[in-house]
Amino acid sequence: MSDGRVNADQQEEGEEQQNLVKAPVKRSLGLLITTYGCLFVGSIASSLLAKYYFVHGGSSRWVSTWVQSAGFPLLLGLIYFPHFVFKTTKRRPFTRFTHRHLLFSVVIGLILGFNNFLFSWGTSYLPVSTSSLLLSTQLIFTLILSVIIVKQKVTFSNLNCVVLLTLSSVLLALGSSQDKPAGLTKTKYFIGFLSTIGAGLLFALYLPVTERVYRSVYCYAMVMEMQLVMEFSATVFATIGMAFDGGFKEMVKEANQVFTKGPTVYWTVAIFANVVTWQLCFAATSGMVYLTSGITGGICMTALLAMNVIGGVVVYGDAFGGVKIVSTVLCIWGFSSYVYGIYVKMKKDEKNEKEEEEKGHSGMKTVEDGGEMEVEMGKVKDDVAAADERV
Repeated sequence: MSDGRVNADQQEEGEEQQNLVKAPVKRSLGLLITTYGCLFVGSIASSLLAKYYFVHGGSSRWVSTWVQSAGFPLLLGLIYFPHFVFKTTKRRPFTRFTHRHLLFSVVIGLILGFNNFLFSWGTSYLPVSTSSLLLSTQLIFTLILSVIIVKQKVTFSNLNCVVLLTLSSVLLALGSSQDKPAGLTKTKYFIGFLSTIGAGLLFALYLPVTERVYRSVYCYAMVMEMQLVMEFSATVFATIGMAFDGGFKEMVKEANQVFTKGPTVYWTVAIFANVVTWQLCFAATSGMVYLTSGITGGICMTALLAMNVIGGVVVYGDAFGGVKIVSTVLCIWGFSSYVYGIYVKMKKDEKNEKEEEEKGHSGMKTVEDGGEMEVEMGKVKDDVAAADERV
């Protein structure tokens, strides 16, 4: 009796774990839309604010690296408030958070920290529009690594999107010599160019690796817990670099003497706003990967590059010639084709599900009709037998 109860408890626990894994993905389209909305705001705002820091006198690439991850304490609200304050979740924070999850989070966080450093180098030298379009090169590598790491299926839709977005970056590279900012040497320009490409490649590795790790994650809250550890590790990486490079002293000097907008704007906009928007961007990226896939998350981020290009032109007056116009059109075209492919697939899946349900109902009806016929035949046989007995 006790063995049966233990087995029942184990089965119930297994079903609960399975539900925890599947439920967040299918729970709400609203969660997916909200996550992409946060990614939209965070990606555009963080790119513009990162450039804002350098445009108005900021020069430390370690400071720019540090602000990209230093907002990790903000994630504590997303982790603890739903359970302890709003009482909307039953799972206690960091439940089922294993040593393996911790190790993966630390390693990925260190990679993310180095990626942030490369991005800072690129942003310090390149216009926002150029760096944004260059980052789209990560998409083709994301697709390749997704095929290798998570066995991503290559379809016409995602392959077409990757090709178009990569062509966008190639066109930009061909016209890069005319896009060099005044006063910037050719050597420094191409250092920024290569640093941005390197950041894109590392991010291409980050997306499928996190997708693979998230397969052992039970809920959306656990994604934020892993993100907290990742960002903490990235902050440790940046803090060590800051300490060796004198970055903290340089922050005070920049605020009081160098930054053209004054110390108040420096601390509130260039530092604090950067911290918040970058954290929003990275947290939403992790959420997108968990709710969809690494390649979908990469495509969604790349789709925002067109908005970053337009933002750089509007806010900072970046040049927007024929090459960038074509590149932006290719970005929009590639993303639109991918979204259309997803729409067609969803409609096809809905049609297949409906056909399967109809087949199931028709099968049940046939069985029921057959059963009724057998009952009626049985009654006829009984009536005939009774008549024979009377005769």
